[in-house]
Amino acid sequence: MAKRLLHNISSAYIEAANRLRPKRAPRRIVAYVESFDDVAFWRQVLDEFESPAVTFEVCLPSHDSLGKGKRQALLNLLSARQLGQTMIACVDADYDYLLSDATELSRLVRHSPYVIHTYVYAIENYQCYAPSLRRAVVTATLNDRPTLDYEEFMRQYSVIVWPLLVWSIWCYRNDAYHDFKLTDLAAIVSAKGISAGKPEEALAAMRRRVNQKVAWLQHRFPEAKRSWGSVRQSLLDLGVTPETTYLYIHGHTLFDNVVVPLLEGICTTLRKEREREITRLAMHDKQRQCELSSYQHSVMPIETVLKKATAFRDAPPFARVRQDISRLLLSAAAAGEPDATKP
Repeated sequence: MAKRLLHNISSAYIEAANRLRPKRAPRRIVAYVESFDDVAFWRQVLDEFESPAVTFEVCLPSHDSLGKGKRQALLNLLSARQLGQTMIACVDADYDYLLSDATELSRLVRHSPYVIHTYVYAIENYQCYAPSLRRAVVTATLNDRPTLDYEEFMRQYSVIVWPLLVWSIWCYRNDAYHDFKLTDLAAIVSAKGISAGKPEEALAAMRRRVNQKVAWLQHRFPEAKRSWGSVRQSLLDLGVTPETTYLYIHGHTLFDNVVVPLLEGICTTLRKEREREITRLAMHDKQRQCELSSYQHSVMPIETVLKKATAFRDAPPFARVRQDISRLLLSAAAAGEPDATKP
């Protein structure tokens, strides 16, 4: 019985519960997210919109399963017509934003006012927001010596990957994704062996891999010559640019196989540099040990710093996330609960 009741909870149910609360109590909106990893991200996003009139509760979509994924989160809720102004879904856009209504899920993500999506591929892409990387390295090492132009590196990386992203979207829109899977793209644009001292070598190797794959795709799909350009233009119209491609590729690939390996190497160099400085300046061994211990307890793994970063709020795609949430709140304030089955 308890499970059946939980599954029958809907936006209308929560709205009715809101009306039973004291008049000055904030309106409660339940926000379902895809997995445990997303709870903290969406919590800090929605914090910005809380007020004495509105509060959010971030939840997982299932009470009896650890299954992950936007498809489960959305389809389960929609099949029971549960989404509405007081029950929403907050999800990664994945490719659904770029597919331009090519699939049912893409249409839902793009057009439902009760689905708030990232506009970039995933939250990991926001965590790798290029203008925030230098600050992340300084936080992780307590060393502000310039080592790399992070924004220029991400720009060059993006320009190299751009034609392959266009091909990937072309394949998905034309039901040819079996010939060029997302995992194929991820393998080509990864840079696990990247050297912090010579990142340009990793970029050069990646450019060769990209060019080889593009040549293969052109040979495999000669018919794409007529439509590839229109796919490219449609991505530009959606706000994707050659210089910001990194925001729209697979998030875990970018985070785990490009940005973290690069920054870990840089952080190792900067920490060793700071430790040598402490050793050189210490007046005696006890002071050296105390200062080194204090320093080592103050630094953090770069992965942790990136996951806690908030600079993504300045990213242009995030402005559209803000607009969607503001629009939802204005709609809820101006009208009663609508038909939750309509996108």
